[in-house]
Amino acid sequence: MSLASLRQQARPLARALSTSATAHAGNKPKPIDDSTSALNYKMHRPSARLPHLATAVPRAPSAEDAVTNILYNTPPPSTEPFKRHLLNCLVQNEPGVLSRVSGILAGRGFNIDSLVVCQTEIRDLSRMSIVLKGQDAVIEQARRQLEDLVPVWAVLDYTNTSVIERELLLAKISILGPEFAQQQLTPGAVASDPIDQLQQREEALARQFEHSGERDASLPEGVKQAPELYPSRRRAGASPSELLIAKNLHLAAIRTLADQFGGRVVDVAESSVTIELTAKSSRVEAFLGLVSPFGVLEAARSGTMLLPRTPVARWTEEDEVSAPAESLDASLLPPG
Repeated sequence: MSLASLRQQARPLARALSTSATAHAGNKPKPIDDSTSALNYKMHRPSARLPHLATAVPRAPSAEDAVTNILYNTPPPSTEPFKRHLLNCLVQNEPGVLSRVSGILAGRGFNIDSLVVCQTEIRDLSRMSIVLKGQDAVIEQARRQLEDLVPVWAVLDYTNTSVIERELLLAKISILGPEFAQQQLTPGAVASDPIDQLQQREEALARQFEHSGERDASLPEGVKQAPELYPSRRRAGASPSELLIAKNLHLAAIRTLADQFGGRVVDVAESSVTIELTAKSSRVEAFLGLVSPFGVLEAARSGTMLLPRTPVARWTEEDEVSAPAESLDASLLPPG
């Protein structure tokens, strides 16, 4: 066989091997140049082109699509409960800070239950004790917004902290009984001159005592029937002495309630008594509820002031530290 015939037979085999090598080389992955290769692949590959990129003009949404989008994309209202929050703000002692703090809270729709501002042991530092009600997330946003103010040093949330909470109450309570308390609250019921009022009361009591067993028609001419302080007891035949005893019983009952709550009497008048009470807000509310049947003429509350309690470590038998044993010198021990 000649060399030319061998070359003619080898050409088809070489051509087949070259085609196979080319196919294998085409299956090798191309190297990734940068991080945008995946994006270029998706953008320029016709079969994987995204629908909204392939369409030149987007389709106008229908009313049904718009309503569905609004309903499903609108977050539902928060079901977190409203609770009482105690905020303590440390602010710079300068004019205008109170208005800026209250303005931020008012802008968020908070109704401040109480706000107490006082100077601290540092001359340039004041403390604000704020009590308001709201949700935890909303209160936290308001706290951070208050802390961003320039004259505010820090805002602390003492809601879940053990604190000492106190409030001052001054309450003026009627000792004449519930029948006469409404007349005391009526404008013009009190005489302009206290001396003339006292004299009229004494004359009225004297006439009641003189004509206690007589009818109104049997009174002398020119003598008016005295106003009755206790109409129900007067109809029952109570004498002025009994009415005076009832007034003192009311005073004793109010003093007993004040003693139970740690309060004290700071003023006693002919028809009322003023009580001073320093306690928690819940105890102040309870005291006002108990004395309301007597008739609360006036009440002034200072608002809540608070300070965090200092934690105290509990000492138990397990926490006792045993004294270290002293090392003994063997040479000092007795023989044997």
